Amino acid sequence: MSTTRLRFLAKSFITDGLLRVPGHLSAPPVRHKIYSPLYLAPITDRKKLEQMIESGEASKLESVPILPALTTDNNSIYSDPVIKKFTNYLMRDGKKTRAQMLLLKTFERIKRYQLEKYHKEEDPAEKAKIEVDPLKIFHCAIENCKPLLQLTKIKRGGATYQVPIPITPNRSSFLAMNWLIEAGREKDRKIVWSQQMAHELINAADNKGRVVKRKQDLHKLCEANRAYAHYRWG
Repeated sequence: MSTTRLRFLAKSFITDGLLRVPGHLSAPPVRHKIYSPLYLAPITDRKKLEQMIESGEASKLESVPILPALTTDNNSIYSDPVIKKFTNYLMRDGKKTRAQMLLLKTFERIKRYQLEKYHKEEDPAEKAKIEVDPLKIFHCAIENCKPLLQLTKIKRGGATYQVPIPITPNRSSFLAMNWLIEAGREKDRKIVWSQQMAHELINAADNKGRVVKRKQDLHKLCEANRAYAHYRWG
């Protein structure tokens, strides 16, 4: 049998036999977009939506087609990236639901404490300064607890020095959140975690409390060791 005949039979077998068997495709699947490129991505951030409404930008998008939101998109407080990180750091043994419930109870206590303080205050000027939104208090507390510098060990001439270096944003957030969680756990046995954590967050938002002091102590130590700062380039 000639080589040409063999090639023809082989090609016929592949085309008519193997590729017609269920589960086999004659060509790789091609991905197609269901929606036109003119469709815009949905905006799920509530703060961004409020800003667009205030600026009038939202009215320009009334006639523009929008892609459907993902099933995972929502306006829950847990969709906040900072709260997600804090929940993950708080979680133990994979019990994320428990960590979320603890944080939710903490926010509830913050709201109650601040409303009580708000209604007791008689001076209108001072009353206007009292923040009652637990989310704003939470974010403010995290920002106030973030260190700007950290110490690292560097060996020079047989001696080890604590050298101050700038801290990365991720490391700064990590330390602030973990310091707050540790402060919440250092409590009396009769006090529940959410109650202690609420007080720590309120104090930190006012730039007070143990965690803010811990950050300030770290900065003082970095200031005391600034003579060794040049070792980081050695």
